[in-house]
Amino acid sequence: MRIVVLVSGSGSNLQAVIDAVAEGSLEGVEIAAVGADKHGTYGVERAAAAGYETFVVNFKDYAVRDEWNHALTAKCLSYAPDYVVSSGFMRIVGEEFVNAFDGTYLNTHPALLPSFPGAHGVRDALAYGVKVTGCTVHIADAGVDTGPILAQAAVEVLPGDTAESLHERIKVQERALLIRVLGQLAAGRDPRDG
Repeated sequence: MRIVVLVSGSGSNLQAVIDAVAEGSLEGVEIAAVGADKHGTYGVERAAAAGYETFVVNFKDYAVRDEWNHALTAKCLSYAPDYVVSSGFMRIVGEEFVNAFDGTYLNTHPALLPSFPGAHGVRDALAYGVKVTGCTVHIADAGVDTGPILAQAAVEVLPGDTAESLHERIKVQERALLIRVLGQLAAGRDPRDG
């Protein structure tokens, strides 16, 4: 199963996937390429250091969002992936991208969707006062953190948690969940079946 991974930041989820592929615990998954929406992301540096092909489709290089979206779609399609994985990719993709990867564009989110969508899921959950939050892997569609949920993992909110401390615990679960889902998909199983 070929995947293209998209990142905007440090790529800690990506690193977990790279490590799982390298150690053989994520069988049947091939990382075709890792891409970013801006130059200088540590996620791209991690991928390059591991020997993977990388690319940048810099959002700021395009005057119109649709042109960037078209370029990103074409670049991802050039790798013929079975799945595209949004791993901390902080750009909303357009209709052309969603249609090109309909049902095969995976996203990770640090909250139990449909609760707390958007860029501040951890902060919003903490501010709301929930006692349990977590993470979600879902098939992304044209909405913001919407689309069919494949798997979730719960994380307890502890007294005295900050957004940072809570997010660190969520990331641990998010990495494990993403690897589990990718492994199930590579084995031809539907993650929703458990």
